[in-house]
Amino acid sequence: MPSVTFLPHEKSITVPEGESLLRAAMEAGVHINASCGGDGVCAKCRILIEEGRVDGGLSDRISAEDQAKGYRLACQTVVAGEDVIIRVPVESSIDASVLKRQATPRRAARIHQPDFESLKEQGLFVPPVEEVFLELPEPSAADNQPDASRLVNFLTLNHDEHRLVVRLSLIQKLPDVLREDNFRVTATLARPVQPGRKTHVINVQPGDTTDRNYAIAMDIGTTTVYGQLIDLISGEVLAEKGDFNGQISYGEDVITRIMAAEKPGGLDKLHEVVTATMNKIIASIVKQAGVRLDDVNAITLAGNTTMTQLFLKVNPRYIRRSPYVPASNIYPPLQAVELGLDLGAHAAALVYPQVSSYVGGDIVAGVMGSGMYRTERLTLFMDIGTNAEIVIGNKDWMACAACSAGPAFEGGGIEFGMRAARGAVEDFSIDPLTHEPMLLTIGNVRPKGICGSGLITMVAIMFEMGVINNQGKFDRELGTKRIREREGVWEYVLAWRDETQIDRDIVLTEIDIENLIRAKGAIYSGCMTLLEEVGMSMGDIEQVYLAGGFGSYVDLEKATVIGLLPETDPDKVTYIGNASLLGARMAALTNRLRQDVVNVTRMMTNFELSETASYMDHYVAALFLPHTDLNQFPKLKVRLASSRTNS
Repeated sequence: MPSVTFLPHEKSITVPEGESLLRAAMEAGVHINASCGGDGVCAKCRILIEEGRVDGGLSDRISAEDQAKGYRLACQTVVAGEDVIIRVPVESSIDASVLKRQATPRRAARIHQPDFESLKEQGLFVPPVEEVFLELPEPSAADNQPDASRLVNFLTLNHDEHRLVVRLSLIQKLPDVLREDNFRVTATLARPVQPGRKTHVINVQPGDTTDRNYAIAMDIGTTTVYGQLIDLISGEVLAEKGDFNGQISYGEDVITRIMAAEKPGGLDKLHEVVTATMNKIIASIVKQAGVRLDDVNAITLAGNTTMTQLFLKVNPRYIRRSPYVPASNIYPPLQAVELGLDLGAHAAALVYPQVSSYVGGDIVAGVMGSGMYRTERLTLFMDIGTNAEIVIGNKDWMACAACSAGPAFEGGGIEFGMRAARGAVEDFSIDPLTHEPMLLTIGNVRPKGICGSGLITMVAIMFEMGVINNQGKFDRELGTKRIREREGVWEYVLAWRDETQIDRDIVLTEIDIENLIRAKGAIYSGCMTLLEEVGMSMGDIEQVYLAGGFGSYVDLEKATVIGLLPETDPDKVTYIGNASLLGARMAALTNRLRQDVVNVTRMMTNFELSETASYMDHYVAALFLPHTDLNQFPKLKVRLASSRTNS
């Protein structure tokens, strides 16, 4: 890969061909003024090409004379495949004392790639729903057994299938289907979760349809719902879609949802709105993949305990009241249509089991998907979202806990918060002298909001630069017009109105920072409390699995700076994405994993943090950046001391 060297910083970085120089600068820890997100509107990111060839970067905001000298806009300039030397000119540069500052290393977690090929090699790629092509003997005067008996007997004698059950809905359509193609049919078999139980014949279609066997994996999140359409023959994901959970209008967290469900007609309404969201996603992914609805044979569902009970129309009232008892840990196999889902009458539905009121099927799915239940290495699993769940353990034991973090990491409670979508600010830097920002948005377009990873990075950098103090309050004496008071609230202007997509100034407020501090404090204190309860410390942890919507983008060091994550070696951290969706997908592909789920659920010991005396002490101590006790972050303590010495 070509290298990019930035002068006068004397910093070099290798980047792939086609990478923008603005992103290269961000990765190298070099600040270039840019507040339009990479859209080329503000024209503040002027750089000078001293050596090498680049593509693009020309703009009518740069005079012809300066273009001839080699000036370009960094956000519009891409690396062309050869080494290049860039000079950040005076208007974007900083003095020598600032150059001596130690830049915080930019480290993202390794991304976990599920190895579904290994499932095949181990003989575990056996989907719970299979299709079998049959050429049945046609009835005659000598063989006039009933249609259902003919089907079952043929499967028993010719395919070694036993303990078969045929549903009434199938018997109702069986006579016509069998005769449509002269008794050449494809039978769909739903395998039992536990060995020795009954196999259900859930569908029969005319002809050979064994090349069309699909399932849906779905994560029912508090804030968002995600679905994937899976080819059960190849194991590939054919389509996926996410959308906001329609229940948001009834409350942003599980507690307010439960309270809404307790009102007259509330439970029915909450079921209806989440089902509508799920059906919208189902329709979208089926259409996207060009699949017939009748060929979708199963759906696997994972969600936290509250979301699961609301979806199933099970009263969640007692989840939020001591002693915090869910209605059930395990749900039997169901039919999708029973649940209000727009799938064929035959489609089987599997709901992931729960552990407790606040550790639900989404976390069980994450534990299964990550594989931590099979390893000897002591593992910390953290799923960061509206509700944060933590699991510690290995194949021999597991302890788990949950805490309410609020929606800040998914854009909720933040004035300009949004999901990680096009136009969201995902990366940030600030000039330590002028306090001008450097913004990068998803898609390199004008900003329209702030996503979770961007929020974490902003607050971390502002804290390290002294723009905010350890309580999240702006330094009123910095003398920059970007820090201002508006309607009694102090804020920092990330992008002026004419640089945005929304015709408004985009700002980060002290209220936003306060909400983030509360959210990160809940997660950090939950982790510390659980470690304390099992008699361990972060030094004992051998690997960390990080799950959640923003984890692939979050800078691990920045997450540590704000006190979201305990200080640990970044090499230990692996990002597994939407762990709930991953577990749901794997359960759709292998019956073995579904069999293991029950055992894993039983071995997970739950700690109710609200009933744990030390939790509140940990929480109060964590309501600062990064913490009241900086000794818990020794590396950061040294770095902050060095930074202050050099400034």
